[in-house]
Amino acid sequence: MTDVQSDTGVLAGEERMLIDGELQHTATDAKFDVVHPASEEVVGQATDGTTADMDRAVAAARRAFDTTEWSRDVAFRYHCLTQLQEALTRNKERLRRILVTEVGCPISVTGSQIEDPIAEVGHWANHGKDFAYLVDTGVHPTQLGPARRKIHYDAVGVVGAITPWNVPLYLNIAETVPALMAGNTVVLKPAQLTPWSGSELGRIVAEETDIPAGVFNVVVSNANEVGAALAADPRVDMITFTGSTATGRAILAAGAATVKKTLLELGGKSAHIVLDDADLGAALPMAAMMACVMSGQSCILPSRILLPRSRYDEGLEILKASMEAFPVGDPWDPGKMQGPQISETQRQKVLGLIASGVAAGATVVTGGGVPEQLPTGYYVAPTLLSDVDPDARIAQEEIFGPVLTVTGYDGDDEAIAIANNSIYGLSGEVSSVDVDRALGVAQRMRTGNVTINGKSHFGITSPFGGTKQSGLGRRNGAEGFLEYLESKTIGLPE
Repeated sequence: MTDVQSDTGVLAGEERMLIDGELQHTATDAKFDVVHPASEEVVGQATDGTTADMDRAVAAARRAFDTTEWSRDVAFRYHCLTQLQEALTRNKERLRRILVTEVGCPISVTGSQIEDPIAEVGHWANHGKDFAYLVDTGVHPTQLGPARRKIHYDAVGVVGAITPWNVPLYLNIAETVPALMAGNTVVLKPAQLTPWSGSELGRIVAEETDIPAGVFNVVVSNANEVGAALAADPRVDMITFTGSTATGRAILAAGAATVKKTLLELGGKSAHIVLDDADLGAALPMAAMMACVMSGQSCILPSRILLPRSRYDEGLEILKASMEAFPVGDPWDPGKMQGPQISETQRQKVLGLIASGVAAGATVVTGGGVPEQLPTGYYVAPTLLSDVDPDARIAQEEIFGPVLTVTGYDGDDEAIAIANNSIYGLSGEVSSVDVDRALGVAQRMRTGNVTINGKSHFGITSPFGGTKQSGLGRRNGAEGFLEYLESKTIGLPE
C-alpha cells in the first residue's frame, strides 16, 4: 500500500487478494497496472489472479459454508458485519481516494459511493438480525388430515459476486453484504479496471473483523476467464452480477448446467418522458446533471429525453444551456462534477456511438467530442443530440457516457410506445405538473423503476431491478434479502 501523493491526491490500494483468510499474491507474482483516468498514468498495480486462485477461493467458501456455523449463527454474523461497518467508517477517506484514483469519479460526488454503502452494511446487519428465519403459517387442511406448516429460510450456499467498475465499492458491498448476513459464504470477483475497491474490502475484512477464513474471499484478476470460472463452478450455488447484458447472457449460459440461481442487474436505456404540461425549468436541468455527474457511467441514467413537439425547441434550449454550463474537469477539484470516462476504450466507444447518431441523421446541439481544455485524461464533453430516430443505434444501445438524445413525440401514447421500444427495462422518468397523469404514464412503462418529478425510486428499502433484458431478480428492500435465501416448507403434526 502507498501513501497519498500530496500533489495529486492519488492513492494506490491493496495489491493482494483474499483467499481463505489470507491476503496473498498469485503464485507467479504476476501483476497488472491500474491507470488513473484523469492523468492516463499508471498509479499502481494489483495481483493478477488465475483460475487456480479462483478454484482455491471457491473451495474455501464451500468448506466454510458446509463445515462451520456461519450459516446458522445469526448473532455472530451480526457481530461481524457491525465490525465491518465500523472498520469501513475508519477507512472511509482512504476508500474515497482509492475510488477517485481508480474511477476518476469527482471527489465532490463520492458520498453516494462511500458513505451510502457503509450505512447499508448496518442496514443489512439489522435486517438480518431481525429477520424471521422460521415462520409458522398455521394449520392447513389436507387429504390426510390437518397439518401445521412452517417455512424455513435457508442460506443459498456459496455465492459468487461479479461486479462492475462504475460504482465499485458500492456494488461490492451491495452484492456481498446481504448475502453474508443471510448466512452465505462469498467469493467476490471485482472488475478489472477497479481491482482496489475489491482488494481493499478484502484487506479490511481480514485485518479488522472476525469474519472466519473462507467466508469472504476476493479474487482479483485481469483475465476474463477467471470470472467465467466462478460463474461455471458447480460448487457455487448462486451468482450475483451487475454489468452488461452481453456478459449477463454468458453468465446465464455458464450456470445452466448446474441450474445455478442467478441475480442479474444488466444494461439500461431508460427514457425520460417529459409531458406537455411539465415544468421544463425544473425537470431538464436535473436531466442534464444526471447525464454528466458520473460521466454518464450509470445503468439507470434516463439518457433518452422524449419532448412533446409543441415544446421541443424550448426544451432543447434548456438542455443545451445546462449541459454547456456543467463543470467538467479534474476529479480532485471539489468544484468539478464530471470527471473522465474510466478508460480510453470506453471513451472511444462513447465517441463512436455519437458518430453513429450523427450518421443516422441526429444533430449535435452541443459537445460531441473531447473538451479542448482537457487534452489529458479520458474526457468526453457533455453532449446533446437532437432529432434522434427512436430506432437508431444511438437510441437503442447503452452509451455509458455524458450523452443525452432528444426525440420528439405527439401525445402520451406515442411517448410511451417510444419509451418501451427497447430490449431494456431498468429505469425511467416522467415529468408533469399533474402527478396522477404522470403516475398513469409510469404504470404503462415496461421498466422496473420509474422516477416522477425527480422523486427517486432508488433506495435501500425499496426493491430495485429490471424487466426484459435488464436483468433477473431484485436488489434492496425485503425482496433483495430474500434473493439470498431459499424457502423450505415443512409439514408437521398439528
